Amino acid sequence: MKFDGFDWDSGNRAKCQKHGVSIAEIESLFSGTPLVAPDVLHSSKEQRFRAVGQTIKKRPLFIVFTLRKNGGTLLLRPISARYMHKKEIKAHEKEIP
Repeated sequence: MKFDGFDWDSGNRAKCQKHGVSIAEIESLFSGTPLVAPDVLHSSKEQRFRAVGQTIKKRPLFIVFTLRKNGGTLLLRPISARYMHKKEIKAHEKEIP
């Protein structure tokens, strides 16, 4: 997935950090190879995506995000983030070839 940077403000920063996930961990997920899929159920106003993968601290993370253009720049805007539950981790591991 290619994008030029992250779109942070007080609204999405607070919502993402309420589950104890740091901004650095959220951003680190995308330096790896997360599994990304459309979030069709929550894409009524704008297209949203789900990403799962590991942070730089090797913690499994689930993120909902959207992509927004700002001029000629494509920014990834995290909407929510949380650590994955054990059942989710097992399901995710089954999907990895």
